[in-house]
Amino acid sequence: MAMPSREFLWDIFRSVDRDGSGAISANELQQALSNGSWTPFNPETVRLMIGMFDRNNTGQIDFNNFGALWKYVTDWQNCFRSFDRDNSGNIDQAELKQALVTFGYRLSDNIVNMLVRKFDRNGTGTILFDDFIQCSVVLSTLTNSFRQYDTDQDGVITIHYEQFLMMVFSAKM
Repeated sequence: MAMPSREFLWDIFRSVDRDGSGAISANELQQALSNGSWTPFNPETVRLMIGMFDRNNTGQIDFNNFGALWKYVTDWQNCFRSFDRDNSGNIDQAELKQALVTFGYRLSDNIVNMLVRKFDRNGTGTILFDDFIQCSVVLSTLTNSFRQYDTDQDGVITIHYEQFLMMVFSAKM
């Protein structure tokens, strides 16, 4: 999919930047995003996305970084729709397992079930769009941290407790 024009992105940016400050805050981004369920976008997911695209460490996104954020959300939306096979607007355990396999993960049903329970904010046994993004980003971040210690790529590491704490708490989530 081609990147939208600069004018198109500028129009969207201006509509999201409600206070006209020239930067999008987490609150403004949360109000602009939709997970398709008429509920507010998960604030934790919004915080993760702001952190990923905030190149100036201001806690906000300026127009220069907005295009990358727009593409990121659009790509995730297309990904989510491709795995939401029944078009229910959410991802159930079987759909999440298929998504994770496609992403290259080989996880047991117990772990997939745990991920659904962890990221299901509504207690329905399914994951909404915003929680799907958060689940995927957290899983990717933890996997990358694990791989730093898994030098022989066998899926097994031996670390000390403090190394474990450093690995988890230094992961950018």
